[in-house]
Amino acid sequence: MTTLELNEELFRQLAVISTDEGMMRKAIKALKRITGTKEDKTLMSREDFMARIEHAAQGKAKSFGSVEDIDKYVRSL
Repeated sequence: MTTLELNEELFRQLAVISTDEGMMRKAIKALKRITGTKEDKTLMSREDFMARIEHAAQGKAKSFGSVEDIDKYVRSL
């Protein structure tokens, strides 16, 4: 089967079970197991985000006159 055919079949089967909550839960659980869904480590709470902004605002500010100056600074880190 081609990817397109597989996609069509997947959605056909989802349409069959779409009215049954129990079967939908099983399908979602199986898909998560297959795809290896893991917690996204880049996500953060609003409180964590605001705390990081507050911390950054208290830090030393830098300004650059040109893109070349920024490039030099970043390469020096």
